[in-house]
Amino acid sequence: MEKEDLKVLNKGEEEEMELQGYRLCRWRLALVGLGVLCTGGFLLLVLYWMPEWCVKSTCTRTTARDAEVVLLRSTIRYFTFHSTKYYWNDEVQNFESFSLLVRKLFFGVNEIAVKVPSVFKLLIKEVLNPFYIFQLFSVILWSADEYYYYAVAIVFMSVISIATSLYTIKKQYVMLHDMVAAHSIVRVSVCRANNIEEILSTDLVPGDVMVIPSNGTIMPCDAVLVSGTCIVNESMLTGESVPVTKTNLPNPLPGESGDEADNPYSTEDHKRHTLFCGTNVIQTRFYTGELVKAVVVRTGFSTAKGQLVRSILYPKPTDFKLYRDAYLFLLCLVAVAGIGFVYSIVLSVLNKVPAKTIIIESFDIITITVPPALPAAMTAGIVYAQRRLKRIGIFCISPQRINICGQINLVCFDKTGTLTEDGLDLWGVQRVENGSFLLSEENAYKENLVKSQFVACMATCHSLTKIEGQLSGDPLDLKMFEATGWILEEATEEETSLHNRIMPTVVQPPKQLLPPEPAVSQDQDMSAYEIGIVRQFPFSSALQRMSVVSRLLGEKRMNAYTKGAPEVVASLCKKETVPENFAEVLEGYTKQGFRVIALAHRRLESKLTWHKVQNINRDHIETNMEFLGLIIMQNKLKAETPGVLQDLSQANIRTVMVTGDNMLTAISVARDCGMIPPQDTVIIADALPPHDGHAAKITWRYADNYPSLPSLQEVNISLEDVCHVDEPKSQELYHFAMNGKSFAVIAEHFPDMLQKLVLHGTVFARMAPDQKTQLIEALQGVDYFVGMCGDGANDCGALKRAHGGISLSELEASVASPFTSRTPNISCVPSLVREGRAALITSFCVFKFMALYSIIQYISVTLLYSILSNLGDFQFLFIDVAIILLIVFTMSLNPAWKELVSRRPPSGLISGPLLFSVLTQILICLGFQTITFLWVRQQSWYTVWTPFSDACNVSSHINISDHNETEIDDHNIKNYENTSLFYVSSFQYLIVAIVFSKGKPFRQPSYKNWPFVLSVLSLYIFLLFIMFHPVETIDSFLEIVCVPFDWRIKLALIILVNAVASVVVEKMTNCCSTA
Repeated sequence: MEKEDLKVLNKGEEEEMELQGYRLCRWRLALVGLGVLCTGGFLLLVLYWMPEWCVKSTCTRTTARDAEVVLLRSTIRYFTFHSTKYYWNDEVQNFESFSLLVRKLFFGVNEIAVKVPSVFKLLIKEVLNPFYIFQLFSVILWSADEYYYYAVAIVFMSVISIATSLYTIKKQYVMLHDMVAAHSIVRVSVCRANNIEEILSTDLVPGDVMVIPSNGTIMPCDAVLVSGTCIVNESMLTGESVPVTKTNLPNPLPGESGDEADNPYSTEDHKRHTLFCGTNVIQTRFYTGELVKAVVVRTGFSTAKGQLVRSILYPKPTDFKLYRDAYLFLLCLVAVAGIGFVYSIVLSVLNKVPAKTIIIESFDIITITVPPALPAAMTAGIVYAQRRLKRIGIFCISPQRINICGQINLVCFDKTGTLTEDGLDLWGVQRVENGSFLLSEENAYKENLVKSQFVACMATCHSLTKIEGQLSGDPLDLKMFEATGWILEEATEEETSLHNRIMPTVVQPPKQLLPPEPAVSQDQDMSAYEIGIVRQFPFSSALQRMSVVSRLLGEKRMNAYTKGAPEVVASLCKKETVPENFAEVLEGYTKQGFRVIALAHRRLESKLTWHKVQNINRDHIETNMEFLGLIIMQNKLKAETPGVLQDLSQANIRTVMVTGDNMLTAISVARDCGMIPPQDTVIIADALPPHDGHAAKITWRYADNYPSLPSLQEVNISLEDVCHVDEPKSQELYHFAMNGKSFAVIAEHFPDMLQKLVLHGTVFARMAPDQKTQLIEALQGVDYFVGMCGDGANDCGALKRAHGGISLSELEASVASPFTSRTPNISCVPSLVREGRAALITSFCVFKFMALYSIIQYISVTLLYSILSNLGDFQFLFIDVAIILLIVFTMSLNPAWKELVSRRPPSGLISGPLLFSVLTQILICLGFQTITFLWVRQQSWYTVWTPFSDACNVSSHINISDHNETEIDDHNIKNYENTSLFYVSSFQYLIVAIVFSKGKPFRQPSYKNWPFVLSVLSLYIFLLFIMFHPVETIDSFLEIVCVPFDWRIKLALIILVNAVASVVVEKMTNCCSTA
C-alpha cells in the first residue's frame, strides 16, 4: 500500500479516521457471488458481520480521488458520516469536513433529523446477530433429529429476547426523535434582497439574516447577534437555568479599535454575542425602531444542539473486557466442538453408520459444546438486576450497561441540581469601615445602611433583568439583590424603541426603609432615592469580576461598583482600605465551604459624561477603588451528598466534579462535600492558546488563600510533579482544577499533559457539553471505568459516553442516559454500582456454569459415542430444561451485597484464578465420568444390555409382555453406561452450580436465595429418589435401565467424592485469588 493512498479525516479530533479508496472489481464480485452460492448464503452473512472483509474481497485499492468505495460506501465527491458531510478538496488531495463554501447545495436542509428505523429493519439487524443465526441452525438440526421440545423452548426464549430488544431500541429512537422534533421546525423571518420574508426554519442557511421575534423563540440554528440584545435561557448547554443577556457584535466606528473588533468571528471567543440552537430566547430589546437581527452561522448537525444529538446517536462503542473474553471463550468451545465433530465422523464411518445419522450426530456435538441457551442465560442476571433497580426508582434503557457499572472506579458529578440544591443562599455580610472589618451581619436590609455604598453596590452590581414582571438572572445576583429589599425598574419596550441609547435600569429602596427627612433647599426630593445603572461591564471568568457605572438621581458625578473574587477585587483597591487581616478572614470563610464575594467602590471624576462612559475601557474604571467588604454565600449541598461521596471514597471510587458553573463556586462545593479533603491542596491550571507568535502555555496557581499570600500565587510545576504529586516526598495531596477553555487548550496543544492532569483533576468548571464528553473519553483513555451523574440536557453526551450514565432528570437527559433515577439525589449511584457488581459476578457464575454444563454433556456424549450410544431425547430434555434452565434462572436471583466494598470484581473471563477454577472443575468432571464409564463395565453383573437383561434380579415373567412390545432401540440409548453416566452427570450439574454460585462481598449468600435453594434441593431429592427407588414410568420416560443396588451405592459414593473434590478445589482457588 502506498503511503499517499492512506488519508486521515479529522486529524487530532474526536472522530479521526483513516480513509482508503477502493474501486469495485468485477472478477472479485463474481468469485464472492460463487462463494455465497456454494456456502448456501453463509459467506454473505460473514461479509455482513465484517464490512472491511466485504470491501477488500470485492474491490481493489485505488487513490482516494478516484475511489468508488471507501470504508463507508458513498460517491466520489462527498459522503456523509455520523450526519457530517465530507467533500473532496483538490488543493490538499483529501476529503475534508465541509465549511461555508457553497450555501444551499451542500448545507441542505436545516434540520436535526433523527430517523426512526422501521421495525422490519431493526428486526433484520437483530436477527442477523451471529448468536441468533447459530440458534436457528441448532433448531433446524434438532427438528431433523425429532428433538422438538427443547427446540420449541429455545425458539420461545429467542422470540422474547428479540421482541424485548426491538421494543427497547425502538422506544429510544422515538424518544430522541420526539425530543429533537419538538422545536426543530418553526416559522422564521429573514432579510433577503432588502425584504423581510417568512420561511420555514428548515430553509435557513449560513449567511441568512434572521429577525428574532420580540416575544422570543426556540433558536433553530446557531446565529450571531448583529443588532439589539436578547435574554436567553441556555440551560440546554450549561445546565444552569439562568437567563443570559446576549449583546450584538461590536461594530466600531472608523478609526476605533478593540480586541473583539480586531479578531475574526469565532463561536468560542464571541459566545456572549451568539445565540445557540436549542436555547430559548425569552425576550429581546431593540432601539430606535431597529429590529433585533442575527446572522446564521451554523445549521443542522453542525450547531451546538446538533453536535449534542450526534454524540447521543453515534457514541463511541463502549468496550468491555467481559464481552471480549466471552467471545474468546466461545472460540475455545468451538475448537473443542471441532475435535468432537471430527471424532464422531471418524467413529461413525468406521462403524458404518448411515450418512444421515453421521451428519446429525456430528453437528449435534457442536450444539452441545456451544450452548444456544447461553445468551438467554447470560441475560437472566441482568434482567433481575434491572428489576431490582426499578424497585428502588432507577430505570434502565440499556441493560447491558448494568454489568459494566460493576467495574466503575470513578464517578463524574454535575454540580447544580446534582450535588447541590439549585442556586445559592446569602449567609451574611461583613462590611469594612476605615480599613477594618466590622462584625458579620445576617443581612443588609437595615434602615441605617440603606444609603451606604455597600448596599448601593449590592443593589446595582448585577446583571438582573425583568422577564414578564419577574426578576431573572444569575442566582448569586438574585440572592444578593433580594437581600437588599430594593426594587428594580426597567425601561419598557416602547421607551427603548424611541431612543438611540439604552434607557438605564433604575433601582430604589422600599419607602419604608427611607428615613423621613425635611425638605432641603435643593430641587432634589431625597425621598426619591434612585440609582440608575448607566453601564455594565459583564462578569468575565478570566477577570473574575464584574463592574457597573451608576449615578444617583440628581447627582452629576457617577460611581463605579465592582464585585468579584476577593483576591482580585482587593488587588484593585487602595491598600489602606483593605483590612490587614483580610487573608485570615477570607481563609476562615473559604475553609468552611462558603462562596465569598468582595465589593468595592470608586467615585468617578466629574469629567466622565454619559457618552464617555459608554465607550471607556473597564481598566480605567476598575482601579484605585475603596474596599467595601464581603458577601458570604452558601451553596447548600443536598443532604445525601457528603455521605454518598464518603461511601464512594471508602470503596476506592474516585469522584470528580464537572460543571458549567464557575471555578470558585465549584472548588468551594468540592471542599464542602468532601470531594477535596480539607488538608489537600488545589492547583488551578490556566492554559493560554498561541497568541501573537507566542506558543501555548500553562500557568499554575494555588486556589487556596494563605495568610502570607494575599493574592493568588503562581506555582512552578513540571510534568514530573504532575506524575508524582502524591509520592511520600510531598506529604499533602494535590487536586488539579481547570475551566473549559484551559481544558480545550491543553487537549489540543498538550495532549500528553492532559492524560496526567486527569489522573489528579478533581474540578472541571465552565465545561461545555462536548468538553464534558471529551473529559469522559480522556478518563477512559487512562483506563478508568467512568460513571457520570447529571440532570441537564448539557450532560447528555457525557451520560451516553460514560460506562454508566445516570440522569437525575426525566427530561432530555433521560433520553441519552442508560439509567434514570426518580430519586433526585446522588444516593442512586452507590446502589447502581452495587447492583452492577452483583450482576457482573452473576454473569461470571452463569458463564462458568454454562461452560461446565457444555463440557459435562460433551464428555458424556463423547464417551457414549465410543459404544455407538447417546443420551436419549428426554434425558437431554430433563438436563437442558429441568436442571439447566431452572438452575440458571434461579442462581441469578442473588441480590446485591448491602454495602460497597473497597475491591472490584474481575473485569474479564481470561484471568488466572477464573481459568484455573474452570479447568480444574472440567478435569474433576472428566475424571469421575471416565471412572464411572470404565468401572461399570468391570462389574460382575455387566453384560451388553438387551430388553431381556436382568441385572436387578427382576423376575422375567413380569416384563415379558412389555419386552415383546418393545420397539427396537435404533439409537442404542438404553444401556448400563448411559444410565450410569446420566446419574453422575446430572449430579455434576448441581455440584458445579453450588460451587460457582458466589455470595459476598458482591452478592448476598446463596442460602438467602430461596428459589435457588428450593430448586437444588428438589432436584437432589428427585435424582436420589429415582436412583434408589426406580419408578417404571419415570425410567421408561427417561430411557434409563435398572441397575443393581450395590452399583447405585457405588454411584452415590462417586458423586459424593466428586462433590467434595469440587468444593475443596474451588475453596482453594478462591483463597489463592483473594490472597
